[in-house]
Amino acid sequence: MPRLLAPLLALCALLLTATAQASYITRTLNKPVPGGVAVVDLGPAASAPSARFEGKPVLVVKEQDRWLAIVGLPLTQKPGPASLTQGTRTLPFSVGSKKYPEQRITLKNTRQVNPEPDDLKRIDRELAEQIKAYRSFSPGVPSNLILDKPVNGPLSSKFGVRRFFNGEERNPHAGLDFAVPAGTPIKTPANGKVILVGDYFFNGRTVFVDHGQGFISMFCHMSKVDVQPGQVLRRGDVVGRVGSTGRATGPHMHWNVSLNDARVDPAIFIGAFQP
Repeated sequence: MPRLLAPLLALCALLLTATAQASYITRTLNKPVPGGVAVVDLGPAASAPSARFEGKPVLVVKEQDRWLAIVGLPLTQKPGPASLTQGTRTLPFSVGSKKYPEQRITLKNTRQVNPEPDDLKRIDRELAEQIKAYRSFSPGVPSNLILDKPVNGPLSSKFGVRRFFNGEERNPHAGLDFAVPAGTPIKTPANGKVILVGDYFFNGRTVFVDHGQGFISMFCHMSKVDVQPGQVLRRGDVVGRVGSTGRATGPHMHWNVSLNDARVDPAIFIGAFQP
C-alpha cells in the first residue's frame, strides 16, 4: 500500500504546484469558451511581443517575468483546437463548450424587429461606424484588467442569451444588462479614451471607450451622454446616464466588452462568470 500511495502523493503535489504557479491573470480571466477569453502564455522576452488571433492583433500584458496574450473568443467560435500566432510560432490552445439560455421579448414597435427599408440603410451605416470602433487598436496597456461594475445593481440579462423578439430570433445578447433606474450614473470601469459617441437605431445613445490594445467597453440605451469623442477618462469617471433609448423595453444599463473585435462576456472581468 505505501508503494502505491507514494506515486499518488507525488502526482497530487505536482498538480498543486502547477495550480499555484498559474498566474493571477490566468486563474482569473482564462475562460476559453465561445464568448469567453483564452489566456495564452507567450513566455519571457525583453520587450512586449505581438500576437494575432484569426489575423487580428490581441492584447498582450506582462505578469512577473512572462508575457500573456488575452484573447477574445467570439460567440461563433467552435469548440475544439484553436491557435494563436506570434511571429513564426503557432501557439495552440483548446476551446471548451458553453450552452447559453434563451430569452423571449415582446416589442410594441415592430420596426425594431422588422425594420423598414430606410431603417435598414441607417442600420447599415451605424453598424459600419461601430465595427470600426470595435476594431480600434491603440498601443497603450490597459490600466486594469479586473474591471469595476459600471453601475451597482442586479443583472437583468446575461451575456450570450439567444434572443427572440416577437417570436423571431435575432442576434444573441452581446453584453450584460443591469437593472437600475433611469438617470443612474454610468462609470468607466478602467482608464480609457472615448472613441465614438452616437445615437443609434438599435442601441440608442451610445459611448465607446478604448481601454488600450483592442480592449473596449461599449455602453448603450443611455438617456444622456456626458462625454465627447477624444475625451480621456480616468477609472470611475461618469460617461453618461442610464436610460431606455433605442431597442429597449425599459431603463437599464447595457455594457459590452470587446477584445480583438470579439464581443466577450463582461462577467469574466467582474468575477461573476458562470460556466
